[in-house]
Formats: sequence, structure tokens, C-alpha cells
Amino acid sequence: MAKPRPPLELLSVPGWIQKLPKAELHLHLEGVVNAEMLAALAAERGRESPPLEKLRQKLSYKTFVGFLLAFKYAVGQLNDPEDYAFLLRKTVEELDRQNVRYAEIMYSAGGVLLRKKDPDRIFAGLREEQERLRGKHKVEIRWLIDAVRNFGKKHVDAVADYAIKWKKSDPAVAGFGIGGEERIGPAKWFRKSFDRAREAGLRIAVHAGETGGPKSIWQAINELGAERIGHGLAAFQDPELVACMKEKQIVLECCPTSNYLTGALKQHTKSDGLTAHPMVDYHRQGLCVTLSTDDPGFFYTTLNQEYARAHALGLTREELLAISENAFQTGFCEDGLRNVLLQRFREDLETSTPV
Repeated sequence: MAKPRPPLELLSVPGWIQKLPKAELHLHLEGVVNAEMLAALAAERGRESPPLEKLRQKLSYKTFVGFLLAFKYAVGQLNDPEDYAFLLRKTVEELDRQNVRYAEIMYSAGGVLLRKKDPDRIFAGLREEQERLRGKHKVEIRWLIDAVRNFGKKHVDAVADYAIKWKKSDPAVAGFGIGGEERIGPAKWFRKSFDRAREAGLRIAVHAGETGGPKSIWQAINELGAERIGHGLAAFQDPELVACMKEKQIVLECCPTSNYLTGALKQHTKSDGLTAHPMVDYHRQGLCVTLSTDDPGFFYTTLNQEYARAHALGLTREELLAISENAFQTGFCEDGLRNVLLQRFREDLETSTPV
């Protein structure tokens, strides 16, 4: 049996990282869940909950497939719009504490469909909660609609239908993508769904090169028209792919803690340490890199921790400022909001003092 990755020690976050305005582009709403949050949700909703230790066992994993099963269990505890609204409220509060000013949150409409719940009703509840939170926090939210690739073409096409419908009436719906196990759901299967999504005005972000190899990333780019690649760990194995991504400025959403704890990093690098993560090389080779948490509840991380770990791995303050600006530049929001966010970001940098 595969051994679990040892947990990563929490780092002391330098003051300049805490103060740095940040954008989070790769964040699964359901991935904010941990055992403590599930217990708090049950308490708020007046439901019985397993003991905390039992919840921790349910959410533990030793392999990437084990992680997907733990994620499935967590999603299975979310039953109605109020549950999802609770997650969104806690997520926005945490993002605000970290000085995150823009976030694209992935809503797994695919996961909702698979459990025979109503994606429309749950998403309407999320948008109502988002409006209730407006003005209470400084975080601007846009939505990415996510399908599960390993459940096949019909599933992804059904999720695309929802994403397209919501996009027509809601400017907060920004993008469409797929997650799940690449090796049993290759990107090339889903070209028609992604063509339809793009024609409807949805931007395209695809998980690729996390557990799959360079071929998975090539397919995401050539078959699906991916503008951003979630993870992209395997890109370094193909210099031609790296050159292509650099030329086209395809964004790499790097999630180092996630990659370490799921074992995906060791799969590609054969190294047991976070120092093997290719994000530093990717940035210094001229690729457009951003930093994200992926599933912060499962990995007990924050965006500030991801920046602190990247700094500990060798990225300088100036390099991390550039990476932070990349995220504001490459978000899928409308141009007007992007310009406002970038202006605020640059003004904050001019008036802040490194700590």
C-alpha cells in the first residue's frame, strides 16, 4: 500500500505576503471542506454528525484516487443550497483575511448532477449568498463551472448545458472546465462540449498534467482550446510543450501543496520532497505561472501559505509580485473589473513597505 505524503509544516508568513493583494484562480468550493468544517456545518444546520475523528478518517487518503474518494465523501455531505451557501460564506471570510481581492471559484455542477441534486437550485442559492456578502468583504467572485471527466462525454455535455445557460443570464459565470482522473477521461473526448462552451462566451480552464503526462496537456490545448492549465506538473517532460506554452502564454495554475500531498508530484518527479516542484523553473523559463490552493480544506493550506512555500523554494519577492500580477492579468473576469483590480494592485504596491 502506498504511504501517505507526510504533512507539510505551516510556515511563518512574511508580512509583505500577508499584505500583498492576491488573486486565487484555482479553488474548488467543495475543496474548502475539512473535518472541522463538516462538523460546524452539521451543528449550524441542526444535523447529527459523526465524531470529529471519524470525519478525519473519512477525509484521509494515501493516493490520488484515494483523494478523489475522500472528496466524493465530502461532497456527499452537501445536500441543499444552504449547505453550499455556508461553504461560500466561510470561503469568502477566509479569502478576505488573506488579502485576496479576486477569486474564481469552481462549482462542481458535475458532482451535483451525479448525486441527482438540482444544479440550478444550488447555484441560485450560491449567487444569492454572494449578493448577501457583497459589501461585507473586498473579494470579487467569478464562477467556473466544473465537470468530472471520468464520467464520460454525456456527463460533460450535460454540465456544459448548465454552464451555457447560466452564462447567458449571469455575467458572474466566467468559465468552464473539467477535473477528475485524466488517465480515464482524456481531454480529446470532450471537444464538442468545449466548442459549445467557448462559442457561448465561456473561457476555458482544464485540469491537465496533474496525474496525466504531457499528452494530456497537449490535448487540453489543441483539442479543448485551454487558456489555462490546472496543475501542469508534467509539462517539464516535453521541452516542445514548454516552448509552446511559453509562446502562447498559456497559464499554469500551480498548486504545490496539493501536488505534494496527493502524490502527483512524486509520480512525475520520483522525488519525495516539495523542492522537486517545477514551478520555480517554469517561472524562470518565461511561462505564465500563478499560485493557488486547489482544495485548501483538504490540504490545510492557504494562499498565503502557498506564497510562503514558493518563497522558501527560492522565488524572490520580485518574482512573487510578478506571479501575483499574473493572476490578476489572466483571470476570466470582464475587462472593466480586471482593469480596476490591476490598478488597485499597482497602487497598493506603490504605497506598501516590504516587511
